[in-house]
Amino acid sequence: MTDTIHIICPACQAKNRIPTAKLAAGPACGACKASLFPGAPFELDEARLNKHLKNDEVPFLVDFWAPWCGPCRTMAPMFADASRQMSPAVRFAKLDTEQHQSVGARFQIRGIPLIILFDKGREVARQTGVMNAGQIVSWVRQNVKG
Repeated sequence: MTDTIHIICPACQAKNRIPTAKLAAGPACGACKASLFPGAPFELDEARLNKHLKNDEVPFLVDFWAPWCGPCRTMAPMFADASRQMSPAVRFAKLDTEQHQSVGARFQIRGIPLIILFDKGREVARQTGVMNAGQIVSWVRQNVKG
């Protein structure tokens, strides 16, 4: 029996079951054919975040940010660079806390930029403040099990 994992499509939100042996081949969504690992952070809203947390079986790093936040804008290209380096082992997403303020309260966000690493829906680590791509990659590797 082939080991498989579940991944939510960042484009259409369809649930996909992918053989783990095919992750490095850049699998596409069975419904919309978009890349399941786009190699860049994708945008979330609260409903999409909830769906990814409930279903994704790949470590998931979310950048909680706001458009008015200078440090958030400074970190954005470095977060994108880290995403390219770590795909498909980790998926990267961004959530605008200005547009989705209930998420800020739910996760007790006190400062941004804030990255939270989730694994199988559970928070495993969080870090506030600007980090460069190398620091993000190192921090994720320290906190991902296996």
